[in-house]
Amino acid sequence: MNAPTSPERRWRDDLHLAHTIADQVDHLTVPRFEAQDFTVESKPDLTPVTEADKEAERVIRQHLARARTRDSVLGEEFGATGHAPRQWVVDPIDGTKNFVRGVPVWATLIALVEDGQVVMGVVSAPALGRRWWAVQEGGAWTGRSLFSARRLQVSLVSELEEASLSYSSLSGWAATKRLRGMLGLMQDCWRTRAYGDFWSYTLLAEGAVDLAAEPELELYDMAALVPIVTEAGGRFTSLAGQPGPWGSSAVASNTLLHAEALRRLGEETD
Repeated sequence: MNAPTSPERRWRDDLHLAHTIADQVDHLTVPRFEAQDFTVESKPDLTPVTEADKEAERVIRQHLARARTRDSVLGEEFGATGHAPRQWVVDPIDGTKNFVRGVPVWATLIALVEDGQVVMGVVSAPALGRRWWAVQEGGAWTGRSLFSARRLQVSLVSELEEASLSYSSLSGWAATKRLRGMLGLMQDCWRTRAYGDFWSYTLLAEGAVDLAAEPELELYDMAALVPIVTEAGGRFTSLAGQPGPWGSSAVASNTLLHAEALRRLGEETD
């Protein structure tokens, strides 16, 4: 099935630009990943960062500086530049720990925020040969290009005992005093797997996963994922139920399971 020739008009050019930028970043990151020829440093929060992360973000910023001169940018590696309310939010390599260990589950995330709403998101995972995208009111899609894609739809699973739950790790749940709730939810689900990072949410948008949750995230980790999940018919909130990527945590679902997931995960325990 072909994607529509005119996704929601207001962001059509931005979507094309994001795909073009993702193509350029893919050409940079894939050879570095395959060769594993980079140094790994630690950030102040002890998470890893590579030369490839920084180079990829520079490529993104260079493209945006030429094509969207008035827009501001927020990126994982170089912070915020500009003050315009129209802001691009980027994570050059989401899943850096996978990247440095040769695991192909990593991606470049590119999002556009307008008036406090994430209106576009693109996720490019070149080592998997996959890409996902969405614009507000334009649906969520996956494919190799804008013109060769299939539309995404979340699952219709409505009971936990039939649900597949994805997460990244358990350490964050312990640190936020929510481990008991998470373990209880995991026990009651049909299946649990730590697909992790962006992949949990793109699989949810495809209907392969029914729930995904993480207790500690940054805006750039989530922004591009929100429209992909919601345009596929899902729901994306913080643990407190705040819609979108603004609450420093994520609970995403096929909508049918959301209230129960929030009830299980939203309260701190000893």
